[in-house]
Amino acid sequence: MIDKRVRNVSNALEGISDSMTLMLGGFGLCGIPENCISELVNMKVKNITCISNNAGIDDFGLGLLLKDKQIKKMISSYVGENNEFERQMLEGELEVDLIPQGTLAERCRAAQAGIPAFYTPAGFGTEVGEGKEFRDFNGKMHLMETAFKADFSIIKAWKGDSAGNLIFKATARNFNACMAGSAKITVAEVEELVPVGSLNPDHIHIPGIFIQRIFQGNKYEKRIEKRTVQAK
Repeated sequence: MIDKRVRNVSNALEGISDSMTLMLGGFGLCGIPENCISELVNMKVKNITCISNNAGIDDFGLGLLLKDKQIKKMISSYVGENNEFERQMLEGELEVDLIPQGTLAERCRAAQAGIPAFYTPAGFGTEVGEGKEFRDFNGKMHLMETAFKADFSIIKAWKGDSAGNLIFKATARNFNACMAGSAKITVAEVEELVPVGSLNPDHIHIPGIFIQRIFQGNKYEKRIEKRTVQAK
């Protein structure tokens, strides 16, 4: 059994440099790789392309990378609650490729499965479909979308073992699962790292074959992007 553990977050992100394309798991602030994002800020990498559902908020998540102007291009489906993301996009400081959420997920999954392209009806007849190949299937027009090509995929799981097998907790599975194995190198940060054999095989969501590096993170804030409470 190959031991995929690395000592810390610095070792996990070794090899990342300016102008690379990075996938980052999570949905809003749910299930984001907090330790890795903080390390990317410390590394001061520039001109990176980020593939992520959205870009967190102004002072947390990918918003920290936007704040320091480290991101050249965002490939995402939602501007969300990030005012700096919106400002940079509207003022032309940031390249943004907005993609239907299902298409974004499937382009990740296609890369994971080694499928170069697929057809989807989402976006046909809109700006999303401009310049793309399309075909009629059963009387309905479909766009051809290509799988993503990324240098690193950075994801976060609840539990993992030294072989890279992962278990996600509740909705934190989101984009983390389809981004595992979708890049040249996949890094998994986990809340709890256990020995091989500790995880019930029936509970594993992502097998270790998709993971190259794994480490145990710490000090997770797990913020809520928009807290809604019932009035008394």
